[in-house]
Amino acid sequence: MKKVFSLPESLLPKSLLHPVGRAISDHKMIREGDRILVGLSGGKDSLSLLHLLLHFQRCAPVHFEVGALTVDPMVEGFEPARLKPYLAGLGIPYFFEAQPIMEQAKKHMGKPSYCAFCSRIKRGIMYRILRDEGYNVLALGQHLDDLAESFLLSAFHGGQLRTMKACYQNDAGDVRVIRPLVYAREQQTAAFAEAAGLPVIPDSCPACFQMPTQRQHMKTLLATEEQDNKLLFKSLLSTLKPLMDSRFYSRDDNNVADVWSNALNKTPATSLETGV
Repeated sequence: MKKVFSLPESLLPKSLLHPVGRAISDHKMIREGDRILVGLSGGKDSLSLLHLLLHFQRCAPVHFEVGALTVDPMVEGFEPARLKPYLAGLGIPYFFEAQPIMEQAKKHMGKPSYCAFCSRIKRGIMYRILRDEGYNVLALGQHLDDLAESFLLSAFHGGQLRTMKACYQNDAGDVRVIRPLVYAREQQTAAFAEAAGLPVIPDSCPACFQMPTQRQHMKTLLATEEQDNKLLFKSLLSTLKPLMDSRFYSRDDNNVADVWSNALNKTPATSLETGV
């Protein structure tokens, strides 16, 4: 068996390992015999996630396999193919597929943004690769900052209490989607990627970075608020935990009630009764 490269333990900070391990445990993301593929864009978050999962693979109480896959949308200026030699050096299974997604978006896109179209097409490609290669879990690199932005977008523009789910089964029931970074901050993955010298590909989707987005506006809004409220994301994590649970979105009203009841039982009464 090919030896898998691992980063020195000293480069894996406990301040990042702890929230990731806690999220995996809380949401039962990884189970015995799982075959996990990490959706690797080449950004700091997905590269960090890959190395964190390789670390947990060595010390977790369950056996699971880890591989990675990259979908290249063939956008000018974005070169994820540079990941190939790095992944070869890690010694893990790696799957790479290129498709002209941006050209497809220009031809077929209606109201949805490029990001929404690209995400939908890429997800379909990922599911196909997982099925073809015999994997049952897709690991994605969204972190707490991403979930907070999605929460505000849903509240401000959709009139809904929603955010990304931490762990859920796809509609077909054959792929579990997990987000182990949901308790971690973006600044933590950025610091880790820099300290570990990870081969981050800047602006993993230039088409999105070239145009202002509502998500970027929410990111700016949160950053401004955090300047005055250093505990902002601690509060947001408490707020978002019930919404991360896939049961919250179940059509079974009893399940929704149970999720809210559990969350409220863990919330200090003062915060609900007085707003403090």
